[in-house]
Amino acid sequence: MRRHCMMVSKFFSLALITLLSIQLPAFAEEVNVYSSRKEALIKPLLDRFTEQTGIKVNLITGADDALISRLSLEGSKSPADLLVTADAGRLHRAKVAQLLQPLESDFITQRVPEHLIDVDQQWVGLTLRARPIFYAKDRVDPSLITSYSDLTDEQWSRRICVRSSDNIYNQSLMASMIASEGEANALAFAQGLVANFARPPAGADTDQLKAAAAGVCDIAIANTYYFGRLLISDKAIDQKIAQRLGVIWPNQDDRGTHVNVSGIALTKSAKNKAQAIRLIEFMLTDESQTWYSEVNSEYPVVQGIEASEALKSLGDFKADALNLSVLGVNNAAAVQLMDKAGWR
Repeated sequence: MRRHCMMVSKFFSLALITLLSIQLPAFAEEVNVYSSRKEALIKPLLDRFTEQTGIKVNLITGADDALISRLSLEGSKSPADLLVTADAGRLHRAKVAQLLQPLESDFITQRVPEHLIDVDQQWVGLTLRARPIFYAKDRVDPSLITSYSDLTDEQWSRRICVRSSDNIYNQSLMASMIASEGEANALAFAQGLVANFARPPAGADTDQLKAAAAGVCDIAIANTYYFGRLLISDKAIDQKIAQRLGVIWPNQDDRGTHVNVSGIALTKSAKNKAQAIRLIEFMLTDESQTWYSEVNSEYPVVQGIEASEALKSLGDFKADALNLSVLGVNNAAAVQLMDKAGWR
């Protein structure tokens, strides 16, 4: 009898071990993310991913360039599986530093337009933002501006606000201009723009919008999601700023308005590659793309998904279809031209 009980006990012990070995991986799997996005703008999605898959997400946030430097210093010992950062120019920096590896997923390539994916598939856009021209409704006739180059006209002398040349968004705008119009024309644009500055460049994009609304200048160049945040803000002062400004979509008769992405990449040191790919694919689902648009006023990269009501209010526009890998390739030339033009 005793031997029988021992056999029964051993059987149940083995059964319990087998059961635990089946269940544990669903909870033990993890993926490590380095993200320049503020926690509030990414963690809700990561939490939802964990709820649906059982894969734990460990998140570290920081400044864009600081995270790339950290990856470089950590080398093959880095715990990071994924890098989330803004602007194709920065993603290119990580690629050139050999910190990334190709993404192997048919889902990704089928969901995202080719020009929003690195030519070597080392990064993919998650969200889209445009960089149009904003103007003071009571002081500017928008019909006078149809292209970025129109901003070099003398009538806009001391009327334009834009952030400094060390900002990656402006560098990528210049890089796109080099690609479409050549270095000579890009330099002429930068020189003409500098001649029309209302003040020395200072602050971020939101500061340029506030300055235009306050009368410091009449025109500002900024990314759409900064304006979108003002539109959906629960602060009356932010909404008032947005109401005073209109948007001009430049270059609609040719290449289209300059666009860029916030993107994600698989690190070369990734230890949890399969889980990392699953997370990227999750962030490209309809649900995630819609969430990003509504919460952070960014356009979906996946075609067919509607933008938020705030973005819809800005109207439709033709976007530049340049492959964004070019922005990184042309970055050094763009910076040199901006320096030559006196854009500080």
